[in-house]
Amino acid sequence: MTSARTALAAISAAGAVAAGAAVWGTCIERFLFTVRRHELDILPAGSASLTVLHLSDAHMAPWQHRKQQWIALLADAVRPDLVVNTGDNLGHADGLRGIRSAFAPLRGVPGVFVHGSNDVSGPSARNPLNYFRGPSGGPHNVEKLDTAAMDAYFTDELGWTNLNNTAAVVEAGGLRLEAFGVSDAHREWDDLPALPAAIEAARRGRPFHAARDADLVIGVTHAPYQRVLDRFVELGAQAIFAGHTHGGQVRIPFSPSALVANCDIPLDQARGLSTWTAAGRRAPLNVSAGLGHSIYAPVRFGCRPEASVLTLRARRDDNGLLDSSRGASTG
Repeated sequence: MTSARTALAAISAAGAVAAGAAVWGTCIERFLFTVRRHELDILPAGSASLTVLHLSDAHMAPWQHRKQQWIALLADAVRPDLVVNTGDNLGHADGLRGIRSAFAPLRGVPGVFVHGSNDVSGPSARNPLNYFRGPSGGPHNVEKLDTAAMDAYFTDELGWTNLNNTAAVVEAGGLRLEAFGVSDAHREWDDLPALPAAIEAARRGRPFHAARDADLVIGVTHAPYQRVLDRFVELGAQAIFAGHTHGGQVRIPFSPSALVANCDIPLDQARGLSTWTAAGRRAPLNVSAGLGHSIYAPVRFGCRPEASVLTLRARRDDNGLLDSSRGASTG
């Protein structure tokens, strides 16, 4: 009888913990937006600092006003010199309305963006356990989103540069940046063979400082697949920005690794700043855990929704890109 009572007590306690975790993840943590901050000494000696606001995976629905308001406050709180948007902005057919509200204060701040699949196709319900089997497959019978309207808003109203399978020269904070990117590698929309010619065309067509080399070369992708990261490093990227993983979305608290990443990146690099090495070169890689979630999976546990702020400073020595870098997370 005592053993039975002990077992029932254990089951009851486990149920209470599970219920508490579910309430926390669905009702509390997914609204605890935070800023993850890093510092990197990667600019040429004597350069002024550059503040980069990295936004990703908003998965915006029109009714998500708390998220919209928090994002809108970042323009004044961070005062970025450059915005890097790594996709999956839309989470609903009318998601652009929420994106307009959230991003409006960033109008006029130089920015670059690439697409995730949820900038093209609407979300769909999935079995979350399938993510443990590997990257998810393509969507089925999902609603097409108004990608053209979103792109027009980003380029024409905010003044950002579209980097989907192309390259551009961007001026930000008085610095000259060469930037290249790909569309969603998770859907195999990336066109890596197109990048060398695009980079060369961007260099030939640069409208300013024609005789000056770039102060920084950045690569931008939604999904951080290894083939993309390897090629970015080979093409000379000195910093890489990605999203897609949601940081795992549900993590064991205080664990350094995600449980899943929905791509082939190592799980301990599925969130935050790390180093990516390929072909004898290396570059800092920042993978944002993102601002949102699918409307069909409204949960965050051990992985708060986030924006990343990277302060880029002049190099102090020649020992490597990350030798004198510092990283920290708030919240």
